[in-house]
Amino acid sequence: MLRSPAAALLRRLATRLSDGGVGAGSPTRRILPPPIAPSVLARFSSTPTSSPPPSSVGARDEEAEDDELQGAPGDAGAKLSISVDRSGLYTPPEHSHEPSSDSELVNHLKSIIKFRSGPISVAEYMEEVLTNPQSGYYMNRDVFGESGDFITSPEVSQMFGELIGVWAMCLWEQMGQPEKVNLIELGPGRGTLLADLLRGSAKFVNFTKALSINLVECSPTLQKVQYNTLKCEDEPDGDEKRTVSKLCGAPVYWHASLEQVPSGSPTIILAHEFFDALPIHQFQKASRGWCEKMVDHTEGSSFRFVLSPQPTASLLFLSKRCQWASSEELEKVEQIEVCPKAMEITEQIADRISSDGGGALIIDYGKNGIVSDSLQAIRKHKFVHILDDPGSADLSAYVDFASIRHSAEEVSDDISVHGPMTQSQLLGSLGINFRVEALMQNCDEKQAESLRTGYWRLVGDGEAPFWEGPDDQTPIGMGTRYLAMAIVNKKQGPPVPFE
Repeated sequence: MLRSPAAALLRRLATRLSDGGVGAGSPTRRILPPPIAPSVLARFSSTPTSSPPPSSVGARDEEAEDDELQGAPGDAGAKLSISVDRSGLYTPPEHSHEPSSDSELVNHLKSIIKFRSGPISVAEYMEEVLTNPQSGYYMNRDVFGESGDFITSPEVSQMFGELIGVWAMCLWEQMGQPEKVNLIELGPGRGTLLADLLRGSAKFVNFTKALSINLVECSPTLQKVQYNTLKCEDEPDGDEKRTVSKLCGAPVYWHASLEQVPSGSPTIILAHEFFDALPIHQFQKASRGWCEKMVDHTEGSSFRFVLSPQPTASLLFLSKRCQWASSEELEKVEQIEVCPKAMEITEQIADRISSDGGGALIIDYGKNGIVSDSLQAIRKHKFVHILDDPGSADLSAYVDFASIRHSAEEVSDDISVHGPMTQSQLLGSLGINFRVEALMQNCDEKQAESLRTGYWRLVGDGEAPFWEGPDDQTPIGMGTRYLAMAIVNKKQGPPVPFE
């Protein structure tokens, strides 16, 4: 059970959420709540629909030669059957990506490989494909939502952002309600999570007055989308001007990296589906030992996977990751993914929390241990080949939460790491069952259907049993596939609901 004063605080915040908060006197939530409230399920149809086979990308050839890998799209079939699709890979309205940008990126990748006189790492390929300033996937288009390539939890339901706001307010109270707080979101997407957080916390004036909002975003296109989502306006500030969100009156700043965010104030950091897009290095066990998987090009514009004939510098990160693993864990894997950028950013987060106070909440799909071969590409809500048409599909990989834990704990003795727990456990403990009941009291049938579907996607597991629509649009629950981890300053005690 959640212990006081955290339990009392959580109940008080849940009852006061804006726009139809839950009633007072809600019972204390358990750390491992039932993922779906029976009272909510009672509102759903009990007639299940037929279940289509899970999405798969095809099997990888396990007998590939040491010097060359004929890569199939993504992962081995058995492993890919548990890959997370970020809310159900149904077919959305058709849209297209600019072919000229993709062609430009292909030529750029080929020129890098030619200049190096050899292949590039998977990490460098990912970085170019996702964030190349001219042609990167995220840089010049809005890729989120039904008209994009994938849907994230904030786009599924307003409840996600509202409940993350409850977590942030709990942390703020644990910090002693400081008068100034840096609220930082890493990779804010459209800004939907933050907008719902600010709307939901509007009644907590002292909290919203304390906020200085900092968005770490490298895409100029998404910065403009976030500006509009947060209802931003530019106001005169002496001889200069500042940007303010009209949702709460807080100043808003954009930064290309976490290091650029001013330090010195207590900090609340949110990282939702941020770490999964960071570039990874892939290593495969071969007859000569661990070899790094690389990307080379063939005749024409196609690319292929090969193994590096010589040791690479990134083997240092593999060695570091292996030191955190048991011999039994290492014996079970033939491939390992390592994300040096995730290690680096985690160290920055831990260092900032250690010196300034506060905490960070990381939510992503992944596992609490070594990640083997999880890299995947998604275009128009469907899996595609990782090397197909670079720049036209989202690339992502499982987050190694064990690596995040070790990276943070090595920075300072003043921080503590909690979790991971499942997204279902997190949102259940923060009051989603009560929130959905409250919202359904004042909505029409269409809104109720949207709430039921969004609720299942956030906390359910697998296909929704109540769905009566087209099979290819069956809501897929993300509740057990996404994990949550918190990093906090020890002075504040364990964060809600990780006690």
